[in-house]
Amino acid sequence: MRPTITAFKASPDRGRGLARDMQVRWALEEVGQPYDVRLVTFAEMKAPPHLALQPFGQIPTYEEEGGLVLFESGAIVLHIAERHAGLLPDEPNARSRAIAWMFAAQATVQPPVVEFGMAMIVERDQPWFEARQPMLEQRVRDRLDQLSARLGQAEWLDGAFSAGDLMMVTVLRRLGSSGIVAAYPNLAAYVARAEARLAFQRAFADQLAVFEAASGG
Repeated sequence: MRPTITAFKASPDRGRGLARDMQVRWALEEVGQPYDVRLVTFAEMKAPPHLALQPFGQIPTYEEEGGLVLFESGAIVLHIAERHAGLLPDEPNARSRAIAWMFAAQATVQPPVVEFGMAMIVERDQPWFEARQPMLEQRVRDRLDQLSARLGQAEWLDGAFSAGDLMMVTVLRRLGSSGIVAAYPNLAAYVARAEARLAFQRAFADQLAVFEAASGG
């Protein structure tokens, strides 16, 4: 039985590959695991059937044979990586480091990135926006300074491409048109390498097709 994930029927990211089902799609493509997608509307996300799978009314969710249901994209990607070859190293210490990078992406780098992006969307008309935004941007740059220094001229964060890179790149991509990542040539090249992977391209195309179908494109 193929696993089933949920995704937006009409994604607010407008097909840019930023919705959180993207990293799950990408992980499944990396390991060569076919999957099904159940599209949900915003109303359906808040209804009891979906809340039974995802108590916070978000996407994605993940269901597989045997009754396992997971939510939270990081937990789903870790589950996929632990059960299929290709996203975690076999060597125990390297495996643990890759998982640590997954946590770093979500717990250390993502919070200032998300706060900066959300302020651009929901606070732009507020009187405090112009005074607060430079502080939020500096928090992002502080994290990217550290990440850039650690990556250096390496291709990936720790040896071969892993679930840690997959999660980190999905966070960096959220900065999109801000131009912040472009100020770090090694991070911009890092993101470009990840986006050039065939698994990423397949996942992106599938998510984009959903948006185009919903918008009549």
